Amino acid sequence: MKLIRKILIGLLVVFIAIQFYRPEKNLSKENDTAMFLRETNPPEEVRDILQNSCFDCHSNNTVYPWYNNIAPVSFWLADHIEEGKSELNFSEWETYSDKKKDHKLEELYEETERRSMPLKEYTWTHKEAKLTEAQIEAVVKWAKDTRSLYQLGNRPK
Repeated sequence: MKLIRKILIGLLVVFIAIQFYRPEKNLSKENDTAMFLRETNPPEEVRDILQNSCFDCHSNNTVYPWYNNIAPVSFWLADHIEEGKSELNFSEWETYSDKKKDHKLEELYEETERRSMPLKEYTWTHKEAKLTEAQIEAVVKWAKDTRSLYQLGNRPK
């Protein structure tokens, strides 16, 4: 019993100690998705979907939930955000070549069609991010249409 108590006290001390170490937050002071939105010109419905379901993990500005202040959750969220941004970062859209933009739009609609995005872990706590069939269709149609314009060498207007 003494060993279990020592282990529990040790774990409590570690839990308290890690509360003082925080991962860097993904916060930008600029509206850094504006370039992406301006260039791809999604309809208002798709724009809202992207804002509610994608930008937290796929841009340089995350709206953090209250539980992000608790480690180890804060480290888990930071890891998910970094991974998401490494796959697609709407804030870095202007740095992508047209070929890469075309490919990222292809991945966007494929992941949406497969219902791989947004992640289930995200929609558990962000109910507004869960997509309906109509929303999935709207995102897929917009991404395919926009992608075809990149393939033709024309930017969406």
